[in-house]
Amino acid sequence: MSDVRLASSQGRWILLTTILGSSMALLDSTVVNVALPRIGDDLNASLAQLQWTVNAYMLTLAGLILLGGSLGDRYGRRKIFVLGVVWFATASLLCGLAPNATALVASRALQGIGGALLTPGSLALIQASFHPDDRARAVGLWSGFGGVGAAVGPFLGGWLVDGPGWRWVFLLNVPLALLCAPIAVRHVPESSAGGQGRFDVLGAALGALGLALVTYALIEAPSGSFAVALTAVAGLAAGVAFVYVEKHRPDPMLPLDIFASRQFTAVNLVTLCVYAAFGGFFFLTALQLQVVSGYSALQAGTALLPTTVLMLLFSARSGALADRIGPRIPLTVGPLLCAVGLLLMLRVGPHAVYVRDVLPALLVMGTGMVVLVAPLTATVLASVDTARAGLASGINNAAARAAGLIAVASLPLLTGMGPEAYRSADAFDAAFRRAMPICAGVLVVGAVLAFAFVRRPAPDCRHPECLRHGCVTSPPLEPGRRT
Repeated sequence: MSDVRLASSQGRWILLTTILGSSMALLDSTVVNVALPRIGDDLNASLAQLQWTVNAYMLTLAGLILLGGSLGDRYGRRKIFVLGVVWFATASLLCGLAPNATALVASRALQGIGGALLTPGSLALIQASFHPDDRARAVGLWSGFGGVGAAVGPFLGGWLVDGPGWRWVFLLNVPLALLCAPIAVRHVPESSAGGQGRFDVLGAALGALGLALVTYALIEAPSGSFAVALTAVAGLAAGVAFVYVEKHRPDPMLPLDIFASRQFTAVNLVTLCVYAAFGGFFFLTALQLQVVSGYSALQAGTALLPTTVLMLLFSARSGALADRIGPRIPLTVGPLLCAVGLLLMLRVGPHAVYVRDVLPALLVMGTGMVVLVAPLTATVLASVDTARAGLASGINNAAARAAGLIAVASLPLLTGMGPEAYRSADAFDAAFRRAMPICAGVLVVGAVLAFAFVRRPAPDCRHPECLRHGCVTSPPLEPGRRT
């Protein structure tokens, strides 16, 4: 472990490279939705292909993020972080040059692998490099700047789509990587946990395979073919096999005994509900504003800013309040406020006026997110032993991403969207009006679970990444605590 001081030149370089690295993955999780209509028109893609453009990335990221953290602990956090940055940039270049939708989807899956390598390492490098007296402030700065990046993401994505074109949403990562990787190699000290256990490659493969097959079955279900039914059964079988392998391996990627904590299990169930609703909301709203309301990509991206800005400004206060009163009330009230916000989105239709129709819904939803996100992450970390905080956070982050993945795959099916629905304002608007109550209902289920099962003791959250994080697509990560 190093003792780099934040005020030193090396400390500033470390902070810069970790912010750049995490921002690459963070930006791509927020800007792509805004670009979807233009991608569809340019590549003549169906709705299913647009779903895969989002889901291919989330699939490999969710399936491999725990493995990525373990690789960093074993082989060196800086080494795996730099590998992830280079991998992510190469995949981004392939996305930007994709000649058709199939190539774009495959490149997005490769991007997710890069994200799984660099995302856990970004925060872990800060924790391993900085002097203990400076670590909390460094993590706070990392979270704050990451939140700013998340807030700017949709605006930047919209500007790129309307300006130089949607391909630059991906190509922008290349110069960031060319800046980030050399700084990391030169200024960031190497660190590792030095563990000798085996990697659970089989578990990671079964988990990712199960997610992939179920996602495929949901997206392709409208075809009604026998192959889709067979894929669904195979996906469920892979899920069962994953649980069996994790239960019987001596060194599993996902130790099932961690779910012996009732609080941990309950909070992860709430996470599944909350981030499934968020994933569906952000996927469909970016399309609704452009396809139905006639907004440009830049206007649609800017329209979504209030949710992230509210989280950046007020999450710390929400976390402090939850520290005093316990997590049960915030995790009950927060999802209910978000559900009201989603129902208010039913006012957003053709010729929607932003201040009158869109902004009130986003303000209510943003307030709900402020109330629940920081307490949710802090409660996950407090529900297990300190030594397992990194594992608990990784599981929670993967659960959130998997929930968003399933939501994006299933909502078009549940709302009857055809393959060309996003090309018809009337058809998409009708489906959107069916989707928002479904998402709101899932949030209500999350609130009921929180009220019924989440209890004190309230977490004494000393994790700045919980309180200042602005990403709306997943909870912040806490690195492993093995030394």
